[in-house]
Amino acid sequence: ETLQRIVSNLANKNGEIHNFIDMLNHRIKNVQVNSSNAISELDEEFDGLYSILDEMKGSMANTIQQEEARKIQALQDQLSQCSNALESSEELLELAAQSLDIKDPAEFFKAARQIKDRVTMASAFRISLKPTVSDSMTHLMVDFALERRMLQAVNFLPVPKAPEIDLAACLVADNCITVSWRMPEDDSRIDHFVLEYRKTNFDGLPRVKDEQHWELVDYIKATEYTLSGLKFDTKYMNFRVQACNKAVAGDYSDPVTLETKAFVFSLDSTSSHLNLKVEDTYVEWDPTGGKGQEKVKGKENKSRSGVPSPKRTSSNTRSSARGSRDHFTGESYTVLGDTAVESGQHYWEVRAQKDCKSYSVGVTYRNLGKFDQLGKTNSSWCIHINNWLQTTISAKHNNKAKTLDIPVPDRIGVYCDFDGGQLAFYNANSKQLLHTFRTKFTQPLLPGFMIWCGGLTVSTGLQVPSAVKMLQKSENGLSGSTSSLNNIA
Repeated sequence: ETLQRIVSNLANKNGEIHNFIDMLNHRIKNVQVNSSNAISELDEEFDGLYSILDEMKGSMANTIQQEEARKIQALQDQLSQCSNALESSEELLELAAQSLDIKDPAEFFKAARQIKDRVTMASAFRISLKPTVSDSMTHLMVDFALERRMLQAVNFLPVPKAPEIDLAACLVADNCITVSWRMPEDDSRIDHFVLEYRKTNFDGLPRVKDEQHWELVDYIKATEYTLSGLKFDTKYMNFRVQACNKAVAGDYSDPVTLETKAFVFSLDSTSSHLNLKVEDTYVEWDPTGGKGQEKVKGKENKSRSGVPSPKRTSSNTRSSARGSRDHFTGESYTVLGDTAVESGQHYWEVRAQKDCKSYSVGVTYRNLGKFDQLGKTNSSWCIHINNWLQTTISAKHNNKAKTLDIPVPDRIGVYCDFDGGQLAFYNANSKQLLHTFRTKFTQPLLPGFMIWCGGLTVSTGLQVPSAVKMLQKSENGLSGSTSSLNNIA
């Protein structure tokens, strides 16, 4: 057996070496191909640069030639004017020389008068003897010193380093995941990021084999991205990110696995009041003090959410953490959930039987005493419905109550944003907001329920309804618009 084990280990190692050799050969081919591609791209870049320089040279030479033609034309026009003026002046000089030989005074006077008039109007006295243009070329002053230094500084654009996914900043809420990452060092040349993700059923580090292909989200300018529309509470997600500059993409970050997880809990019968009959997600008032508990066993609950309840575990957040506490007693007809809210945003619903006389729905820290009632301590918050004599609904915290002037709904939705410090109650049918508590939760929260004369059914593992999300965004935008009993207390 030892020899077989040794041989088996050696065979496995040989298989790994064969696979590694294949990978190395494949990588050699990739290096050759990528090197050839890089040289081709380098040729294209330099050809493009040469083309731009040739175009600039032609344009600048054309400008110089146009200036040359303009100046020569201007000088030739001036030369032509001077030649005409000189020809006219020489003609007058010859005529004047001939007039000096005239003997007849009358004819001499007449000829002299004509010469005087023509000399006065001669173009030689109106022409400028200064060149209209200089012989220096205006566009000859070209200094490429800066451009030369820039060209000499041309080098390969460095490959961006692999980003680092910040697990602490990643947010998993409902059917959305916000992935956040950072660069190990500042890089101003990064143009965008690429996020890749894939679904997996494996809870742990990403596997290489037998996985689905990566889905890609390209051209992300920020250092975070929210992926929505995931299948709720069934899949894990692998994520990886790479940074890209104008030329090349860097290595991928180390993959991480995140889960879109639902909040599922059952009612904890181990410490509930003895006058309550509890099974899974159903609780009913029992005036016999629990003697009829067996009658509830096996009862089909038609109003349940359809989400299978998890098996009881030894997790710190489940009933084992409360297994040693006393039963609620006195007038604290209370039962708590067996799973605590420690982070995130969660939603569950409660339906009361029509004959319920009094019940409360809310949350509490684990320190609720066995005689305490929901809403009458500074560590519990609830909505209380009283159908005795007249129907009323009120919000309670720290033994202070605020009466709500609204009809009592058939189903109550509970939205808990632990990190955001909000506990909101809704009409589960219409999604009308009933009341919002705003505080900073400092301990894990357990769902809590009080019932007298009647029964309650709890539906868990639910997504946060889109209408509730919209109302929460609106509520957050109106700071202080919803009253809070924490502030009153």
